[in-house]
Amino acid sequence: MKTIDLRSDTVTRPSAPMRAAMAGAEVGDDVYGEDPTVNRLQEIAARRVGKEAALLVPSGTMANQAAIRALTAPGDLVLASEGAHVLRYESGAAAALSGVQIATIGRDGVFDADDVRRALTPPDHHHPPCTLVTVENTHNTSGGRVFPWERLQAVVAVAREHGLRLHLDGARLFNAEVASGIAAARWAEPFDTVSFCLSKGLGAPVGSLVCGSAATVDRLHRVRKMLGGGMRQAGILAAAGLYALEHNVARLADDHANAARLARGLVARGLTVEPFPETNIVLFSAPDDEHLATRLRQSGILVNAVGPGRFRAVTHLDVTSGDVDEALQRIGGLLA
Repeated sequence: MKTIDLRSDTVTRPSAPMRAAMAGAEVGDDVYGEDPTVNRLQEIAARRVGKEAALLVPSGTMANQAAIRALTAPGDLVLASEGAHVLRYESGAAAALSGVQIATIGRDGVFDADDVRRALTPPDHHHPPCTLVTVENTHNTSGGRVFPWERLQAVVAVAREHGLRLHLDGARLFNAEVASGIAAARWAEPFDTVSFCLSKGLGAPVGSLVCGSAATVDRLHRVRKMLGGGMRQAGILAAAGLYALEHNVARLADDHANAARLARGLVARGLTVEPFPETNIVLFSAPDDEHLATRLRQSGILVNAVGPGRFRAVTHLDVTSGDVDEALQRIGGLLA
């Protein structure tokens, strides 16, 4: 029986063409900036999001935390959405590594200009200075939601009005691009820093990029060193990232279609899907069956439990429409 892994949009094994690109990668020492494949990936990544420079780091968490470190000072206040990855899934790193507090605003993964205004702190020494706004697009815990374009423009305007910096956690930025038809560079344009993952739906085994101005990336390079993110012959990994950017962006639409297919099938089998997926993440509920994830695992279907009776399934490069149908058949058998 085939195991259908819907826990995250990470591949079990890179595709054969990607493995071939990795095996043939020209490498050097990236700690000295001498790995030609890493340098090429960084140049292409920066160009894709409209920034001057980019830096390869091992993970999305490191990308986000390096950006926070580069854009803030200890004691600052950072604003983020409710359920933001930088607060919920990064092990308290912002507090531990950068000495900042994170306040959440809005709900369901988005917020507006008024939410930012209300969260601003008074200009006196009793309060931490609010210096950074982070936006997560797409938003993981809200079911892969795309941040509404017009609301984002208003958020950017009020942030700039008050001298705040901006970081885009774009781990799934290219999902937002494909779903919205708005180019990644347009989404990224107003931000001081933007991160995106190669190891999510793009199908690479490892790596994220954090992008910004040349001066900011120079600062990020030192932060990466401090965090232990320097790698030597990283061109092997960068080659996978180059392949992913060239071949695996447009096909994210297939993942979105499979997520919608899965959502409709779950509803047809009596489960609650909320919200209906905009991209590749399906949140569904079985209030009377908190152990459904365990029973699904026993049937060869892997999902994540994200709350009592609430579960997350993610479609990706390794999941075909046939796999979705097979998963729904097995789920139907369990619920019968």
